[in-house]
Amino acid sequence: MEEQFILRVPPAVAERIERLLNDSASSSEDKSLDLLFSEDGRTGTFVIGSDRFSASLLDLPTVVESYKTYDDNVLIKTADIGQMIMVREEGDGVPEAVEYRHGLTPPMRDARRRRFRREPDLNPEVVGRVEKDLQNIMAGGTAENTDILLSR
Repeated sequence: MEEQFILRVPPAVAERIERLLNDSASSSEDKSLDLLFSEDGRTGTFVIGSDRFSASLLDLPTVVESYKTYDDNVLIKTADIGQMIMVREEGDGVPEAVEYRHGLTPPMRDARRRRFRREPDLNPEVVGRVEKDLQNIMAGGTAENTDILLSR
């Protein structure tokens, strides 16, 4: 299984990367491409040529599937991508959260809030009591504090 991620870069950097990949190595002024992460594993530096850009590893709000084809007919799923490396220019701010709020496309803008159900507010005591009752029932016993109603 392959390991994959999304690399999101500013437009000027994207042009330089495309030139580096398409042109012969001798004609490009950007001969090196590197990505270095700090000890926390979430922040780092993206280096292209002699320029350095700050980068962050962010979790995507949903899993993105990646496909590959060998014959332009059959698609083969190669990976589930859950993270994105975002390269920023000097003026851009550092993301505060480890999760990117928006997906990769405009319809997924603020996806967590708009598309997914909120987590319910649960009382930990109630959850613990229900777990205990469920374990008692699975062991062949009965739940505590229950009323049995017989109807005719």
